[in-house]
Amino acid sequence: MFTSFDQVKEFCRAQGIKMVDFKMIDLYGRWRHLGITVDRFTERTLIDGIGFDGSNYGYAPVEKSDMVFIPDISTAVVDPFVQVPTLSMIGDVFVIDTPNRLFEQYPRAIAMKAEEYMKSTGIADELRMGPEFEFFVFDHVSFDVRPECCGFEIDAEQAEWNAGATAEANLGFKIPRKGGYHIGPPMDVLYDLRSQMCLLLEERNIPVKYHHHEVGGPGQLEIEIEFGPMREMADKTMLLKYIVQNAAFQAGKTATFMPKPLFGEAGSGLHVHMHLFKEGQPLFYDPNGYSGLSQTAMYFIGGILKHAPAMLALTNPSTNSYKRLVPGYEAPVSICFATANRSAVIRIPAYAKEPEQKRFEFRSSDATCNPYLAYSAMLMAGMDGILNRIDPVAEGYGPYDVNLYQLPKEEQAKIKGLPTSLEEALDALERDHEFLLQGGVFPLRLLEVWVARKREEARMLSQIPHPKEFELYYDL
Repeated sequence: MFTSFDQVKEFCRAQGIKMVDFKMIDLYGRWRHLGITVDRFTERTLIDGIGFDGSNYGYAPVEKSDMVFIPDISTAVVDPFVQVPTLSMIGDVFVIDTPNRLFEQYPRAIAMKAEEYMKSTGIADELRMGPEFEFFVFDHVSFDVRPECCGFEIDAEQAEWNAGATAEANLGFKIPRKGGYHIGPPMDVLYDLRSQMCLLLEERNIPVKYHHHEVGGPGQLEIEIEFGPMREMADKTMLLKYIVQNAAFQAGKTATFMPKPLFGEAGSGLHVHMHLFKEGQPLFYDPNGYSGLSQTAMYFIGGILKHAPAMLALTNPSTNSYKRLVPGYEAPVSICFATANRSAVIRIPAYAKEPEQKRFEFRSSDATCNPYLAYSAMLMAGMDGILNRIDPVAEGYGPYDVNLYQLPKEEQAKIKGLPTSLEEALDALERDHEFLLQGGVFPLRLLEVWVARKREEARMLSQIPHPKEFELYYDL
């Protein structure tokens, strides 16, 4: 939004800004924040930063936990959800030293190093990404985990389970299970809320391609945004989630990016389109290649598919992620590529025909990821594919231009599947992580901490009795 301190101060004066809020990213992909009055925001803030204790952010312990946050004024936006006029910006974290040094475990620093590594190879100077965000908006959610009581309850006005509700006036027009794709009003009761979200995004320099109701009947929605450079898109992913969740909250509703909040309904993914450029020229286009893709694009695909099991520990880092990644639903679980095939891990859109549009889409990831880590992992896997000439055809990854679920069993057995649990993905990351370490992009210690913390999550979940277990085993 800004390129100089003077621009920031003039904007604050003209708009009556009273507070400046600084947002940092913890290990798991949540925003933490602290604020100062606008009078305390000076040019020295951009040099000296704001001191804080980083020991509670989830990273591996460092010899010095005192850190400074230095804001990136280009990310500044007005926060629409607070009463006091506030300018919000994200930025980078430095360890206090002589001189201060960039905290290598900070997710935004990892994304920056991934882009620098890409440029250092001479292959490309920009990875453009275009995420598609799927999420649910509910009218009620409650959950409880106690020794004597464990469960959750969700409600959505438009869900089919409310078709027979009589507690108050029922106007009908409920959406059948898995019947919500592009459904229109009056069943699409969330149209105005989605539009408000999109306008808030547009006003904050996040151009929206379109929005619509998704497959899930009880309030599953999608917002797709325009392409941008990788790290910038990670910034915008954080801002989009903030706007979606707070706009829903302000409207008396609740939004979640959980991949699978409802049994038997469609899950929510984070489909990521991507293509490489060098000096503004697209690298993924070749009119004579498969589906119009260049050999560079094919190698990039080969790298992503080869490293997909390990990548999932970063792109699908929740136990809930693997309740979405099951055969038979729209979420792809087969490690292969194809054109216009939504059952493949990598899909090449048939409608993207022009050189600057030619790209592919990684369909397995979900928005419980830390976007800086997930997007960086995608870039590093793809670059490994190019540098090592990993041909996806020679590796047996396709193309499979058929519905994979309708293949004969013997043909399906030839296609490798994604991990079926978080534990399996973490096992894969432990076996296959050298591609992430290239160029010093991912610190090994951070990956070790990530695996340990995520194993702890999975172990904890495995120890909690499930309500279905009572149905299956209580009388035995």
